[in-house]
Amino acid sequence: MSQTAVALPIPRVPSRRERLQDRPVDGTKRILLAAPRGYCAGVDRAVITVEKALQRYGAPVYVRKQIVHNIHVVRELEQQGAIFVEEVDEVPEGAHVVFSAHGVSPMVVDSAAQRGLQAIDATCPLVTKVHREAKRFARDDFHILLVGHEGHEEVEGTAGEAPDNVTIVNNPEEADTIEVEDPSKLVWLSQTTLSVDETMETVNRLRARFPELQDPPSDDICYATQNRQVAIKKVAEGADLVIVVGSANSSNSVRLVEVALQYGAKAAYRIDYPDEVRQEWLEGVRTIGITSGASVPDVLVQELMRELAHAGYGEVEEVRTAEEDLIFSLPKELRDGPRGGRRSQA
Repeated sequence: MSQTAVALPIPRVPSRRERLQDRPVDGTKRILLAAPRGYCAGVDRAVITVEKALQRYGAPVYVRKQIVHNIHVVRELEQQGAIFVEEVDEVPEGAHVVFSAHGVSPMVVDSAAQRGLQAIDATCPLVTKVHREAKRFARDDFHILLVGHEGHEEVEGTAGEAPDNVTIVNNPEEADTIEVEDPSKLVWLSQTTLSVDETMETVNRLRARFPELQDPPSDDICYATQNRQVAIKKVAEGADLVIVVGSANSSNSVRLVEVALQYGAKAAYRIDYPDEVRQEWLEGVRTIGITSGASVPDVLVQELMRELAHAGYGEVEEVRTAEEDLIFSLPKELRDGPRGGRRSQA
């Protein structure tokens, strides 16, 4: 994968913006293109970290878990010489290993050190912030209610910072049943890629049972997750069908499908590649909303739009709800300057 995505031709964007709630009545087929979409700063940083590690140290470079949750990105990096493993004990002693954007627990860090591995940490800085919060609250003898999906790499990493002080709350229903020893020393944290609405429903249910529950010092759900959900809410108001580009194990991509259905889309589906779109999805559809998860390169969205143009969806309106200009520095081992590089974002 090159470091700059190559833009493919896409249908023209009309100069006149139409009201979203007015679905076309003249037979025109159109696309509502959500923005922001695709790569966030943390994903950008993680992917470039693997690419630069390969350039600097040569292949192979090992990566624990998927560097980001996108099958296309993983395949591209494998072609460049990256080897993805489940655990660090699969990495040859002394080799370079990259920790994924989702973060790892101290136990994983220690295991890598014991094997003499040259570890490069590509954890998203926003996830690292949550790790620091978990350590600080545990040090102050708080019990932490971690809102997130058990088994997700990010949740495993955060919980691993303070395993004796963390209870995972998977959904709003679990908030009604969990028990704590001391309700006066209680705080909630969250996985960064959750649905904003569902997270707040879970927190509100927890607070109804534990009125002294404290909030984290700042919002844990990342800016990119929130921005993409806000954009798809707006798109869904005017869409007969929403297509989300993203992989099945991408939490934020799956949430985008759910949010689209909740906010007015008649149907919503997730795909990895354009050839997964089924003809029956398009029957009777005049307006298609498109977005992509935070680990998806925009070239895949552009390929989807080109395919839909062949099906008659030749009018495109971008629906932008926020601007994103955040850039994260690369890990210190790979910095050539204060910034390590940046990919195009939507």
